[in-house]
Amino acid sequence: MADDFDLLETSGAAQKQKSNDKVDWGKAIDQMKSKLSQEDSPEVRQKILNATLDNVVDMAEKDRTSLLDAIKDLTDYQDEVGIIFERFSTLNDDEQRVIDDAIKELEKAKVEYQQALDKPDTWWNNLWGRKSRIAREETELEQAKKDRKFADSKAKDMFQKRIESSDTETLLKELSFKSQAAVKRLKDREVEIKEVESKLQVAIVEASKNHTKALQKKEETEADLDNQKALLSQARQALEEIVDKQSPEYSEALAKITQLEQKVEELDGLRTAYITLAASKDSFVHKHNLTIKVLTSLRSNLQTHRAKLKSDTEERIRYYDGYVVALKARTDQEFAAILEHLGVKTDEKIGETLAAMYTASSKARQDMMENIPVHEKVMKGIYSSYAESLQEIREKDVKIRKNFADRYGIDMKELFEEYYKNNENPTTGDAGGNDDASNDSGGVGNGAPSNDGGSDDLLS
Repeated sequence: MADDFDLLETSGAAQKQKSNDKVDWGKAIDQMKSKLSQEDSPEVRQKILNATLDNVVDMAEKDRTSLLDAIKDLTDYQDEVGIIFERFSTLNDDEQRVIDDAIKELEKAKVEYQQALDKPDTWWNNLWGRKSRIAREETELEQAKKDRKFADSKAKDMFQKRIESSDTETLLKELSFKSQAAVKRLKDREVEIKEVESKLQVAIVEASKNHTKALQKKEETEADLDNQKALLSQARQALEEIVDKQSPEYSEALAKITQLEQKVEELDGLRTAYITLAASKDSFVHKHNLTIKVLTSLRSNLQTHRAKLKSDTEERIRYYDGYVVALKARTDQEFAAILEHLGVKTDEKIGETLAAMYTASSKARQDMMENIPVHEKVMKGIYSSYAESLQEIREKDVKIRKNFADRYGIDMKELFEEYYKNNENPTTGDAGGNDDASNDSGGVGNGAPSNDGGSDDLLS
């Protein structure tokens, strides 16, 4: 029969857990023990060991406050680094609707403005308000852009107000959502870095080619420069050999020197340009290489963070489920304790009422007996019978007091003794002191009242 009356049975079909409520309590407890063993502060360790359910309430509220502050800081940080708010927060329907409506209005304004621009620019269309419509649609478009930006702020304010009064479970879900959104963002950033790395690899190849070309052109220019310098030296020598400084030959020789000097100057400047270009390209090759190394390192770190965050978030969600279930269980436990305490107090009050009811019934029975107008001879027998009944009542009272004391911890001794103290010697007339009446009563004096044949009707 024990199997049919198992008060601790919790494995019935009605107790099936949801999939997201399945918690590895063994692992969770091991983590808690590990955390306790790693705690360096003796005060904190002692505080954990001495914790009660009442302490847990304060600890849970501090957890909620810390979570709330962290989520607010994360939301503000999103604005600082330009992360789109609605992609990193779990918005409810009202908050999402504010953003969606603003997006629709903006798209509508863009279409209407474009339609106004696409209308042919003819004198007829301008006569019928083409230009004024363009101006109006442009104004509405600018307003729609402002409303779109304001929608983010409005939704954010609604979100912040909502989470301020949210419970721990909601805050943990928000933190999990942000972690999942961060995983996607990290993945997108890795792809972006990879694309930039590819572009930099191409840039390195191009820079290397240009560096090589610049060095080649520098060498070619230096060869031409040396050739022109030799010609210039010959021209100057020829100019010195001309005796007549006013002759056409002298003028021609001087003009040739001028042309050669100009050519030398140009080639020298071109050589300097190629040298500078080659140095610049060589510098960018090194810069691009350094940038690729940095980006590759960052991408590797992001990949590590993403993998860990993705894996830990999945574990953390189950861990959070355990925490939330534990909080709910603590609340249920407290509620059950309150009900149990209330039930015990109710039992005590009902016990007191029943005890008073019993004594009141006995008193009423005694009062009823005192008010029966019979011959004092009969009263002797009645009081004799009453004494026996009273003794019987007292014996029952002892059992009642013991029963109540054993079951409810209520001692009714003082209550009954107070009653008997006030009703110990009931008197009616002089029946208690008339010995003759007692002797003349015959069979009545034995304590048993005579049966006149009408008692059965009176008691029916």
